[in-house]
Amino acid sequence: MFSSALKSFTSNISANYTIASTPTSVCGAWKVYDGKKKSTGKVVSVFIFERKSLDPQAGGLGPRSSSSSLRKVHDEVIARVKKESNLLARLRHPSILKLAEPIEDTRSGGLMFATEPVTASLAGLLQDKDAQEKVGGVAGRPSRFVMQDENGQLQRRELEIDELEIQKGLLQVAQGLEFLHESAGLVHGNLTPDSIYVNAKSDWKIAGLAFAGPPDTSDTPSNIPTISLSEVLYHDPRLPRSLQLNMDYTSPDFVMDSNVSSAADMFSLGLVVLALYNSPHTSPLKTHSNVAAYKKIFDSSSSYPSSTNNFLSSRPLPKDVLIGVLPRLITRRPGQRMNAREFQQSQFFDNILVSSIRFLDALPAKSPNEKSQFLRGLPKILDQFPRSVLEKKVLPALLEETKDRELLFVILQNAFKIVKSLPSGRRVFIEKVIPKLRETFISSKGSTNERDTAKEAGLVIVLENIELIGRSCSGKEFKEDILPILHLGLESHTHSIVDKALNCLPTIMSVLDFSTIKHDVFPVVAAVFSKTSSLGIKIRGLQAFVVLCGGSSRSSEDMGDGLDGAFQSSSQTTKANNNAVLDKYTVQEKIVPLLKAMKTKEPAVMMAALAVFKQVGRIADTDFLATECLPVLWSFSLGPLLDMQQFQEYMNLIKSLSTRIETEQMRKLRELSSNTSTTRNNDLMNVGSTDAFFGSNGNDVGGDDFERLVLGKNTSNGTTDMLGDSLRPQPQRSHSSRTTTPVFDWSSSATSTTNHNNTNGVNLKPPHTSNFAQPSSNPSSNTFAALKPTHTPLSAGMGNSMTNGFPAMAPMQPSKPQTMQWSTNTTMSSYSQPQPSFPNVAPPQPPKSTSAFSQYSIAPPPAQSRTPMQSQYGNMANGSSNPSQKTKTGLDAYESLL
Repeated sequence: MFSSALKSFTSNISANYTIASTPTSVCGAWKVYDGKKKSTGKVVSVFIFERKSLDPQAGGLGPRSSSSSLRKVHDEVIARVKKESNLLARLRHPSILKLAEPIEDTRSGGLMFATEPVTASLAGLLQDKDAQEKVGGVAGRPSRFVMQDENGQLQRRELEIDELEIQKGLLQVAQGLEFLHESAGLVHGNLTPDSIYVNAKSDWKIAGLAFAGPPDTSDTPSNIPTISLSEVLYHDPRLPRSLQLNMDYTSPDFVMDSNVSSAADMFSLGLVVLALYNSPHTSPLKTHSNVAAYKKIFDSSSSYPSSTNNFLSSRPLPKDVLIGVLPRLITRRPGQRMNAREFQQSQFFDNILVSSIRFLDALPAKSPNEKSQFLRGLPKILDQFPRSVLEKKVLPALLEETKDRELLFVILQNAFKIVKSLPSGRRVFIEKVIPKLRETFISSKGSTNERDTAKEAGLVIVLENIELIGRSCSGKEFKEDILPILHLGLESHTHSIVDKALNCLPTIMSVLDFSTIKHDVFPVVAAVFSKTSSLGIKIRGLQAFVVLCGGSSRSSEDMGDGLDGAFQSSSQTTKANNNAVLDKYTVQEKIVPLLKAMKTKEPAVMMAALAVFKQVGRIADTDFLATECLPVLWSFSLGPLLDMQQFQEYMNLIKSLSTRIETEQMRKLRELSSNTSTTRNNDLMNVGSTDAFFGSNGNDVGGDDFERLVLGKNTSNGTTDMLGDSLRPQPQRSHSSRTTTPVFDWSSSATSTTNHNNTNGVNLKPPHTSNFAQPSSNPSSNTFAALKPTHTPLSAGMGNSMTNGFPAMAPMQPSKPQTMQWSTNTTMSSYSQPQPSFPNVAPPQPPKSTSAFSQYSIAPPPAQSRTPMQSQYGNMANGSSNPSQKTKTGLDAYESLL
């Protein structure tokens, strides 16, 4: 019992629907709220009637009103309101307002029910149009009607009442009246702008059935009571006018003839037509809800609407309305009026746009052939439709047919053309088109081995309109909803679809971020490129690589058989995509290996690869270009199918990259040389010191020795002091006996010893094969000729130089020795040791008398032989005792040595 009582206070609509806090419009006695079902998210409109509107304070009742009579009136009103909802639940027709939830009581004692989403009533639209015209035209004031979308945000509803909207709406109302009159057997009884609603698709729907009932001539039994004209024509001032019959749109059949027939609704329809063209948009009849005033109007032919007074319209009426419609609707005699079917066939609706809408409404019932013919011809007239009709009527009707795969191709063609023509195309595409695309291509994804040609045809249309999709989507929406469709195109077995999918890459680059491009787009493109056997797809894949590397697809498409450097003009295009191009690592480690692995040598493929290498050359390192790219370029350039111009293109790129590599390498070397030039110079000076150590004329060796001495650095041979002293520059000595330094020369063919003190000017040349120095032929000379041994150890010459204090000698150049005559190398080596206390002298004669003589030497006499020591000291005595003695020659010179 407690639970049933609690249930009575809980509304089903309130529990299952989320209802907006403020009404979107007020339609008669009803306040209309936007609602959404909690379980499914379905959008509805919730009509709420508040019982407090019937209270005396709200209704203006006087204090003397009887409570019992007031209660009776209230009960009648509540019954009438419930009747309206019950009839909506029973009547199902496209032109009758569709009921979503039946009527129920609210906690406050009111009533509510839910219907399909509606924008406003026709009366509200006409009031809004009046307000717009007062401030300067239709565009002078925005629409005051707003709606709540699926995300809970309020959006202003753009509503237009143009000629086509009027024709379309009146046609739908006539269709609804035909259903009521002929199928339901009912008379509406109160057809006014307040009883006509405009839904979210801009369709006009009939409602306000509170005064509906069967006609007087009906023989069909019905549980719906007939209209009591005596009650409905009486205006009760205690009730709101919106809950009573509106006599400004009532037929004279009700007021003057007390006859209930379907013709009365046609008269009311004629007054609604006048209200649509009148200004202000109201009925020309002003009865003030008074029967007497109504009858007075019809007493004179000039006071009620007729063709003689332009039907009391303040504006000119269309010709078809003035001649073909109103005279057969607004007439005193019911028999002279046309019925609802005839009204639909009038000249007023005889135009291509209205006929197209009528066909579109009946499209689900048409045959496949009729549908195909209609959809193929529809693009020719789409530009003639008002934008509001395209958005709210045509586009939704087309998208409902996407479930028919055979028509998917033409349906999407029309849909994208509509989106492109709408100013609010971005919003329309996101709200209406994307859900259908996701449902068609992603949600219904079948087996990968099953080929659906109809679905592939629709996929082609999507890929052809990728630029429009990119402009209409954000990056997130594109990634979630459009990128999977693009993957379907790339993975297709049809080459034309793969080609179009690859051609979409420039648009993708401008919408998606770098991470998505690298991880979601590039792997798919690389797989297509590596697996395809089509040269066309191969070339398109290379063009895609150009775009992924920051190039322009326009240059790739215009290159033809080869490239002519057109990429230089695409800098502006690539600037916008620099944030999404692939990084250096991916280019070097992923793209270039794909190019290396290509087997085909077709010129078109080779030139497309050249375009990729141009972009790689701008990104990759010079080391990578030198070691990885240039060999591949040379290999490609030598392809047997390339002509001269194509080969020249390859050579231009090779030269350009080589120049870049050279420039970069030179720059690196300059930086390195500037940092190491001082160290290298010092190293070279040290090498010079070493040369001086071995006898070169160094000028600063002693300073280095001094530095090593001060710093405590010892040489490896332990003779630092002696070497330092000998290598240190010595002051010039004056000596009367010599002016030049004797020089050892290993060459025996071109070197001679010159004695500057030789008065006879005779230069004696030793024999080439002698390794024993010959004495000078001038006995008065102070010095002996320089010795020229064939094999003299370096230490011997250095020892003589250091002992006698001479400057360092130049390195000796040994020559190939001749046959030894006097002594062996061992014997000569024993006499080549330096003599520290004497000047340079000839070595003593070898002790062996059996040594052979040179061809230029004179054999000593056998009788008088001298010891080597005696000869040495004797020569020294002779050379210094009498320097001015007469020079001896020949045998005398030889004897003087003895």
